[in-house]
Amino acid sequence: MPRIAKERDRVLRRTARVTGVAGSVTALAYLAVPGGVRVPVILAVVPLSLIILACQYLLGRSGAMRWVVPIVLSGNTVILLVGLLSTEAVGLNLVEEALIGCVAAAVVGCVAPVLVVGSRRQVILFASFGLTVACVSLVTISAGGSVLPLALAVSGWAAVSLGGWWIAQSVPRVLQRIAAIGRAHRAERHASELEAQRRQGARLLHDTVLATLTLLAHSGVGVTPAALRQQSGDDAHLLRQLRLGALPTPSRSGVYTLESVTASTLGSTLESVKQRFGRMGLEVDWHGSGQLLLPGDVLDSFLLALGECLENVRRHSGVNRADVTISDDDTTVRAMVTDAGRGFDLTAVSTERLGFAESVVARLRDVGGSARLFSSPGAGTTVVLEVPK
Repeated sequence: MPRIAKERDRVLRRTARVTGVAGSVTALAYLAVPGGVRVPVILAVVPLSLIILACQYLLGRSGAMRWVVPIVLSGNTVILLVGLLSTEAVGLNLVEEALIGCVAAAVVGCVAPVLVVGSRRQVILFASFGLTVACVSLVTISAGGSVLPLALAVSGWAAVSLGGWWIAQSVPRVLQRIAAIGRAHRAERHASELEAQRRQGARLLHDTVLATLTLLAHSGVGVTPAALRQQSGDDAHLLRQLRLGALPTPSRSGVYTLESVTASTLGSTLESVKQRFGRMGLEVDWHGSGQLLLPGDVLDSFLLALGECLENVRRHSGVNRADVTISDDDTTVRAMVTDAGRGFDLTAVSTERLGFAESVVARLRDVGGSARLFSSPGAGTTVVLEVPK
C-alpha cells in the first residue's frame, strides 16, 4: 500500500477511536446521573459499553471490520435496551433521550471514518446508518418521545461521516504537497551545489592552471625553470586527481590538499567516481567486488577509462542511470558498464571519431588491458573493461 494511503488510514482510525471513546465516556456519564436511568437498564448497558470501549480502542489500531460489526450491533442493542425497557414505566425522560442520541451519534457513529474509503465499506456505512436510524425511530415511537434522539443520531452520523470524508480527501493532498515541497527543496539544493562547484572550479583554475599559463606566456619572468617545472607538475597532479573524482580542499589561495592517487585500493576510488557522476545527474549502481588492489598506474588508467564510459552514458544514452559490475579473477580485474539507453549501430560510427578509441581502448592498452563494446539501436550499450592485476 502506498505511503499516502497508509497515512490516510492511520488518521481515519485515530479519528474513529477518539470519537468513539469520547461518546462512550459521555454515555457512561449519563448512566451515572441520579434517577436518570433505571437500575436494571444500567446493569444491562454497562457491560455492553465496556465491550464497545474495547472494540473502539482496537478499531483505532487496525481499522478491521471485525471491530466495526460488534460496535454497531452492541451500540444498537444499548439503544433498544434503554428505549424499550424504559417504555415499560413512564416512557423516556430527557436523560434517556440524550443517552440514546449520544450512543447513536458518537458511540455507533464513530465507525463512519473507517468506512468512507472503498465501495464495499461505503455499503456497510449506509447499512450501519440505516440500522441505527431504524432502532432510534423504533424506541422513540414506542415510547412516544420527542425527535431529539433521532435528530442527534442523524446529525452525528452526518458530521462524523463528512469529517471522515474530508480527512480522506485532505491527507493525500497534504502529503503530495509536502512531497512537492521536498522535491523543490532538493532541486534548489542541487542547483546551489552546482553553482558552488562552478565557483570552486573557477577559483581552482585561477589559482593553479591559469597562473601557470600566465607565467609561461610571459616566459617565466622572475621564475626559475625548475620552479616552473615543479608548478606545472603540481597542476598536472591536481587535474589528474580531479579527473578521478577527488574534491579539492584549499588551505589558502593556490594551495590545495588531495589524497594521493598512488593508493591502490579500488573500492574507495570507485566511490569517488560514483559521487562525481551523481553530482552531474547520472545515478550509478555498483555491483560485484568491493575492495580490489591494483598498481597505481593501472588504477589510474582503469578509473579514467571507466569515467569516460560513464561520461558517454551521461551525454549520449538518453538515460540517467547506469550499472557498473566489477569482477576479478587471479590475473584480471573487469568492469562491465551497462545502460538501457538508445544504443547505436557500431558499423555506422565514423573512424574519425577517436574519443572511445583513445580515451578508453588506447589508455587500457598502454597498461596491458583491453576494452570491448557492444551496442545496437534501441537496445542500450555495454562496455567491458579489463586490466591486469
